[in-house]
Amino acid sequence: MKVKTQSRKVNKAWLNDHVNDTYVKLAKREGYRARAAYKLKEIDEAHKLIKPGHMVIDLGSTPGAWSQYIRRKLSPKTATGGGAAVGELNGRIIALDLLAMEPVEGVVFIQGDFREEEILNQVTSEMKGDLADVVVSDMAPNLSGIDSTDAARVENLIELAIDFCKNHMKPEGALVAKVFHGSGYSQLVVMFKAHFKVVKAIKPASSRSESSETFLVGMGQKQ
Repeated sequence: MKVKTQSRKVNKAWLNDHVNDTYVKLAKREGYRARAAYKLKEIDEAHKLIKPGHMVIDLGSTPGAWSQYIRRKLSPKTATGGGAAVGELNGRIIALDLLAMEPVEGVVFIQGDFREEEILNQVTSEMKGDLADVVVSDMAPNLSGIDSTDAARVENLIELAIDFCKNHMKPEGALVAKVFHGSGYSQLVVMFKAHFKVVKAIKPASSRSESSETFLVGMGQKQ
């Protein structure tokens, strides 16, 4: 019984923090589907990654906040609001997730696992023979709480994202990927450094301080 009571207290405390969170309020006001939009915004503004005319691939896109931010960056003349950017799109956005995503104007969404040939073929078909300028990945596994298991799952997703970049991104392109501090983190940094000329780690201000998530940015692929 104590466990259930404690659980209710924790859930209530989390809900209270979430409702009063600055970025949750900002996302609601600016039309973003999730506070996660500000994580990508901070990373992008720090490293100037996404520019009009770019083709951007959004891996693990649902619920769509990152796609919304990218959409705004590719519509600088018409994006006067927040997440609900509309108007002429100067560039292309292809979003992918295992889960369904509500449409974002101008964004091509593919539901499925890009490890499957059929889904990957759909992605490459939408790319129309071109290579991506930027790949962003907010993919995260279901965490078990077992360090070694979770580290392996995260590493697998990072390997998939890097492999996708090797085959479908321009040599000078950039990858932004979510990772987690803890077991296996140093190996992920080594992996990034083996594939990219410049590697930066960033913990956005909009990422909750108690969260172990951080983001690795790889720029310029090594040949």
